[in-house]
Amino acid sequence: MPIKVSVVIPVYNPGKYIEDCIASLLRQSLPDDEYEAIFVNDGSTDDTPARLDRLAAEHANMHVIHQEASGWSGKPRNAGIAAAQGEFIQFVDNDDWLGDEALERMYNYGVENKADVIVGKMVGKGRGVPRELFRKNRPHATVDNAPLIDSLTPHKMFRKEFLDRHNLRYMEGRRRLEDHVFVTEAYLRAENVAVLSDYLCYYHIKREDAANAGFQRFDPVGYFKNLREALDVVEELTEPGPLRDKLFRRWLRNEMVERMRGQRLLKLPEDYRRELFDEIHKVVVERFGPGVAAGLPPAQQIVAALITAGRFADIEEFARWESGIKASGSLDGLAWDTGVLTVGFTAALTSGGEPLTFRNDGTKDLLVPPLSKESMEAVAQLGADTSAPLGKSKADVVLRERSSGAEFFQVVEITREKVAVEGREGHFRQVLRADSRVDPLAAANGAALDAGVWDVLVRISSCGWSKETRLGAVRSDAAGRGRGGAVVGSPSHLVLPYWTDPHGNLSLDVDQQTDRLSYEFAHLASADVTVTTDPGRLVVVLPFHVQGESAADLKLTNAESGRAVALPATLTARVTGDADLSADLPLDELAGGEWRLELTPPSTGDGKPVALPLALDVSASGGVVVKRLAAAAAELAAKDPGRRRPAPRPGATTILRRAAGKLRRALKK
Repeated sequence: MPIKVSVVIPVYNPGKYIEDCIASLLRQSLPDDEYEAIFVNDGSTDDTPARLDRLAAEHANMHVIHQEASGWSGKPRNAGIAAAQGEFIQFVDNDDWLGDEALERMYNYGVENKADVIVGKMVGKGRGVPRELFRKNRPHATVDNAPLIDSLTPHKMFRKEFLDRHNLRYMEGRRRLEDHVFVTEAYLRAENVAVLSDYLCYYHIKREDAANAGFQRFDPVGYFKNLREALDVVEELTEPGPLRDKLFRRWLRNEMVERMRGQRLLKLPEDYRRELFDEIHKVVVERFGPGVAAGLPPAQQIVAALITAGRFADIEEFARWESGIKASGSLDGLAWDTGVLTVGFTAALTSGGEPLTFRNDGTKDLLVPPLSKESMEAVAQLGADTSAPLGKSKADVVLRERSSGAEFFQVVEITREKVAVEGREGHFRQVLRADSRVDPLAAANGAALDAGVWDVLVRISSCGWSKETRLGAVRSDAAGRGRGGAVVGSPSHLVLPYWTDPHGNLSLDVDQQTDRLSYEFAHLASADVTVTTDPGRLVVVLPFHVQGESAADLKLTNAESGRAVALPATLTARVTGDADLSADLPLDELAGGEWRLELTPPSTGDGKPVALPLALDVSASGGVVVKRLAAAAAELAAKDPGRRRPAPRPGATTILRRAAGKLRRALKK
């Protein structure tokens, strides 16, 4: 078979971190004869060369090229391009890995859309990755109609004929941002770029030892010299105007302004801060016209203007203020509605623990940064817009899978409110009230959520700030009452919202990845159970949301002998929102024993049995008494942070009794 994809991996002293990369390549869903992996060993001095030689000896589609150390990734990637036999080339770093179906899905998507470049959804584990780019699939993306320029790492798939036709190769030698130069030129020359967002293709990893090349401190002079080479590519392949300004804005924002903001700046040594600022100032003044910064959000425009004006002390003051800006959120409502989890919440930005305030001057809303009048005048002279476009503020609900880091945006309906600040005329704060509908069968960009623990976050975007907070720690009573598990879809998925311990944040357990389900049953009592004896029938009311009916399994275990009886069961929706668990009881077989109940709920994959704190005491004549196993229920309730409730407020009599007691003690003194 012709090789569809060649995977090129530059390698230098990865140690144990290469094992995940190798494992992911061996797990690819493409047949072995349709893809190859080319490891280019760039003079490694650890035991990696021998490890790769063993791999190549064991697998015909795994190849190794050994070369002298070049000092960076450009030369080994070029060697991989030269050796590649595939129709497409995928670049992977030696400490990252691929999703199991990544090569097959990206290849098919690229062929289907006649793409020269395919950008697969990335997830960062300890590393930042583009987010807006992967909100949806983009079969025909360009630098003009999509935020492609936000993704300039090399971890993409390229048509080999396209690379050869344009002689696209990486700059070699020890240098920075060679991938920016390569990818930018590829974007601007490609006939089509396809963005695949409904599958996690690439896992971008921060090593435990933080030895990734991108995390090493750089020499500002050399770094920004290399950055200018990326700007040169844009100037060569675009005309002056809005598109060029838009592309330049990416480097101004990411590589310059963001380095001068908040804790990212303040945590640097003072002398290095100044050196970095001076080099950034040079590039901004030399290369960027006013149209570049004009497209930034207001907070970033202020920083860009302070850089241009050379006002380093103001940059530090602004960074100290910004470092105190956080997101806050309150969970107002939580309920299941026909298989969809509705989430109502309120969100706002805070500054130093207090609500972030804005000022209205009669014609527009303004930011209120802690800068002097002179500083604000200097900012204004450079055309920076300090107005606050609060009509564009948004609060996204993001589901993030805890082990993989996968993220998916959910649909949100939002209302923006201005709330006056007492005692400060003309000042106000903004409150975002929102509702989101989380459909577990479509929440992953149209696909069902995979089994896992999904943390629920709110991401506030406003005026150039993007801040995250968890939901649930602050919540209404209604939200607490609305939390409960649900069985959705066919085949069934079990989705359980729960509060994390100890913070009480909202997470979703999809398909029993935790033991939280057992806690849901801790409060079951004999009153929740109905047994009929002619014929034998058991019905237990469970705190489940189901649609129609779902099959489940029930096991009865004799408390004395340990003998088990398996029974098919059914979960049926009730008008109250709970579910009936029902099963036929073979009373003749159960007579004369106490039987503990264990439920295996409907769930994709292997459902895990969960004990119920209930037992059936069946007499010799077939009579049944339902018992609540108090010890088992108490053990579960004690462990469950999600079911804890605040102590009830004391009544009037209790309050009077306490007051009288305090008075007596005071009189005795």
